[in-house]
Amino acid sequence: MKTLAKLLAVSVLTSIAGTAMAADEAVVQDGYAFERNQLIPTGVRAEVGTTGYGGALLWTANPYVGLALGYNGGDISWSDDISVNGSDYDIDMENKNTYLNAEIRPWGASENRWVQGLYMAAGVAYLDNEYELDRRVNAGEGFTINHTDFVAGPDGAHIRGNMDYKNDIAPYLGFGWAPKINKNWGVFGEVGAYYADNPDVNLQLVSGGAADNPTRGSLVDNIAADEAKIATDDKHKWLPVGKIGVSYHW
Repeated sequence: MKTLAKLLAVSVLTSIAGTAMAADEAVVQDGYAFERNQLIPTGVRAEVGTTGYGGALLWTANPYVGLALGYNGGDISWSDDISVNGSDYDIDMENKNTYLNAEIRPWGASENRWVQGLYMAAGVAYLDNEYELDRRVNAGEGFTINHTDFVAGPDGAHIRGNMDYKNDIAPYLGFGWAPKINKNWGVFGEVGAYYADNPDVNLQLVSGGAADNPTRGSLVDNIAADEAKIATDDKHKWLPVGKIGVSYHW
């Protein structure tokens, strides 16, 4: 399936090139012309979101098409709010993502700056993300693994593991809004997803335990089932993205 992701990535890059050339022809007809100095970046932005924090260099080929070459990285930690296959975990993310997106602005020549800022992003990224999962349950406390209910034993229960999207070339599709506040400064927000194929995953009970569920078996078996579902279910092939930031244009 990783081969499929790479084929999709190549297809996305081909589409980007085709869209850019088609848009450039339309822009020339509208009185714009592409100049060689437009190979120089026209702006930068700082961003933070679900894939870490970082920034991007921005190019404006014409009012309708732009490019963003960026990097998101760093460590981000979440407590009790991350649900993986119906099981809640604390998660520590280590992100290393390099991406190239084309930003298509259907209303790029509009005089309304708020409408002008709407865009669709399509591109590819090199993903190298490691997610450490941790679940600690106090003695006598109820919890759910693999959509199965358990009650932690006298020593509680401690489940730990990791989920990695490593060394993957992944296509991306997103939608955003990046209006300029004045001549130089702007803000932006974007949501989308990478098609990254299923992650490598490992989950295990490291201490404590729980009595068997009468109908769905032991805690250890359900942890193994949880791991298998993450490694095979289609929904885990998609890595969601949400980010916001500020931009500066010269």
